Amino acid sequence: MMTAPIVHRIVRVGEIDMHVAEQGEGEPVVLCHGFPGLWYSWRHQMAVLADAGYRAIAPDMRGYGRTDAPTDVAAYDRAHTVADLTGLLDALGLDDAVFAGHDFGAHLTWDLPSWAPDRVRALIQFSVPRTPRQPIAPSAAFARMAQRHFVHFHYFQQPGVADAELGARPREFLAKIFHALGGDGDYLSCWGHPSEGNGYLDVLPAAPPLPWPWLSAAEFDVYLDGFTRTGFTGGLNWYRAQDLVWEQTAQSHDLPITVPTLFVAGEQDPVLSMMGAAALESTAAMVPGLASTLVVPGAGHFVQMEAAPQVNEAMLAFLRGLD
Repeated sequence: MMTAPIVHRIVRVGEIDMHVAEQGEGEPVVLCHGFPGLWYSWRHQMAVLADAGYRAIAPDMRGYGRTDAPTDVAAYDRAHTVADLTGLLDALGLDDAVFAGHDFGAHLTWDLPSWAPDRVRALIQFSVPRTPRQPIAPSAAFARMAQRHFVHFHYFQQPGVADAELGARPREFLAKIFHALGGDGDYLSCWGHPSEGNGYLDVLPAAPPLPWPWLSAAEFDVYLDGFTRTGFTGGLNWYRAQDLVWEQTAQSHDLPITVPTLFVAGEQDPVLSMMGAAALESTAAMVPGLASTLVVPGAGHFVQMEAAPQVNEAMLAFLRGLD
């Protein structure tokens, strides 16, 4: 059987034009990346899904790649980002889909079952556990932590600052962040630096030369070309909208998620380290639909790229279980 080609197109979704990469035919699986990602972050999954009889749909999320990037932070709130995904289904003539989310894509897709219950068949969630709603606004929590540590969430809040730093040195930033968050990286060393007087590039550890076992120089260049063209403001606005999302999800965040769900993470993911073992326990408690959890030894935050064979096997087993 010949693998179907990837088809790229621009679709109108609400008030934005969204770039979408698609591969295969069958039941749809919508793949939602995070920061700093692109549709390309799912390259190892798309052909496998297509060959197994599924329709892989990987958009550049709002603010990224060839999708429009509104400048207003409010355009990245939960109402807009949910409307992007339901509008994408409408534009493609789909009633519902399995949604997979990584990083901020997972933040969004965790909220989908309560915001658009008729459009979500199942969830495949990467790297970000489901934890209870925090009692204070995210920006206040970040500011409190930043009194003692460098906290990128806090650093990103001021419009223009991180945008200028990262946009001026995209190659250095992308190499440092990909490696630091990977299984061989040391992201948490950032916390040993003070916030005052430091930028993100000052505190991220140096990255070794490419290629790495999970990222070639040619693959890296796809990200470099994309972010050199767009800058990072669109992605950073997802961070700046977190207070709005927190406010908008006050009544829905802690509702139980009953749709069938697969959770996947790298054992060395700094997100798990920061949240602690209790985060996986809270995911199990908050997600009655949780069918299985895969924690991949040696992998870090970008588990779908770092451990593609294990991830793909788990995804296919989960999807076949739905069928």
